[in-house]
Amino acid sequence: MKVSLTTTTTWWLLLSLSCYQLACYANQIDNLNRLINSKKSRNPQRTEPWTDQSKVRNVMSPVDIGPQEGMMEADKIKTLPGQPEGVDFDQYAGYLTVDPKAGRALFYYFVESPQSSSSKPLVLWLNGGPGCSSLGYGAMEELGPFRVNSDGKTLYRNEYAWNNVANVLFLETPAGVGFSYSNTSSDYSNLGDNNTAEDSYTFLVNWFERFPQYKNRDFFITGESYAGHYVPQLAYTILSKNTSKTIINLKGIAIGNAWIDDNLCTKGMFDFFWTHALNSDETNAAINKYCDFATGQLSTSCDQYQTQGVREYGQIDLYNVYAPLCKSSAPPPPTAGVIREYDPCSDKYVNSYLNLAEVQAALHAKHTNWTTCGDLRWTDSPSTVLPTIQQLIASGIRVWIYSGDTDGRVPVTSSRYSINALNLPVETAWYPWYTDGEVGGYVLGYKGVVFTTVRGAGHMVPTNQPQRALIMISSFLEGNLPPSS
Repeated sequence: MKVSLTTTTTWWLLLSLSCYQLACYANQIDNLNRLINSKKSRNPQRTEPWTDQSKVRNVMSPVDIGPQEGMMEADKIKTLPGQPEGVDFDQYAGYLTVDPKAGRALFYYFVESPQSSSSKPLVLWLNGGPGCSSLGYGAMEELGPFRVNSDGKTLYRNEYAWNNVANVLFLETPAGVGFSYSNTSSDYSNLGDNNTAEDSYTFLVNWFERFPQYKNRDFFITGESYAGHYVPQLAYTILSKNTSKTIINLKGIAIGNAWIDDNLCTKGMFDFFWTHALNSDETNAAINKYCDFATGQLSTSCDQYQTQGVREYGQIDLYNVYAPLCKSSAPPPPTAGVIREYDPCSDKYVNSYLNLAEVQAALHAKHTNWTTCGDLRWTDSPSTVLPTIQQLIASGIRVWIYSGDTDGRVPVTSSRYSINALNLPVETAWYPWYTDGEVGGYVLGYKGVVFTTVRGAGHMVPTNQPQRALIMISSFLEGNLPPSS
């Protein structure tokens, strides 16, 4: 018997409401749960590989390349309101049109490295959702050069920003996310994996025209969560469309706490609940008895016990199960300095900052009511991207999958199940890696994929463990495994 829409909706409401009441990452949970549960209610589910769905469209569709002369200089940011003194790198922001006829444009924020930017690689960062902002999360809360103070008006320096080791590009994709927009309203109701990959590719081709000095640079794509779809799909699109005219020098991908396979990720989530004392033995036994994760055909009893499992873990931040909650009704005064302890209320500060008129003007953004995640109608999402990852492995590019080990929504167990499904031989046995004399995580090297954990990090790895995240991504960019001592 198929899961009913009513019980499925109940499960999603429990997940999203528990987080909303606690002021944690409600929008990310809302968007991912809404998508997964809408897919459960479809009959039949889409199971064909994404590469088969998109082959003709991705390879044959033309790319609009607009005039870019003078646009790089126009996009240069003079200064961000409230930024600290001593900023020693260039930053840019603006729009690139990906469909002139529809008036569809994507917004980006780009920061160069303070040291030797001309020789460092280019890294693209994508947040997931689907429909969540790489500017709000990635740039302002995770790996960007600044964090927002609790006053919502000033910034402080992130000493572990990834632009220490690369030039980093943050893209708000698709249209309807953050400052990205379309003048054609139907674009907002026809979103999915295919057109996100296409628009992101068109963006990149035009961006390289605007920043021609990066055309031959080593290029890497990174991201987290539903970017487990975005990143490999964009990489596949690039490799499929690379020609002598539009070649992009893609070297590798790295995805964190990645939603890769619907069934394996869901199984991994409930196994994580039980192994981390968030569910009872009885609920865990019932989920394993009634839920057929191999086929995705979930019975009413399965859904009933999954709903009970969500109810049992209580009022916690599912994206970092050991983190404190945001309880303050009013933020404390700002404090000076560099990166500080994890602040569970930081998304509030970012929302306030990016809605300041002077900030939007400095970013060259259209005046809008900026939100962290868009309420998007997602129409195209395969149940798995494992076939796409297999094709990337076969292409020879670098593939890393990393996981913060305290994330309960797309946990380390989900990553392990997804990688195990690839049936890859092990080349480097499991070992602990280190930062400052402490274990930073664990790594296992397969033929074609490196799997690494980041100890003490939740869903947003660079937020919870910024130093360990920087060591990890530095190793990835250098083509080395994380340090064993």
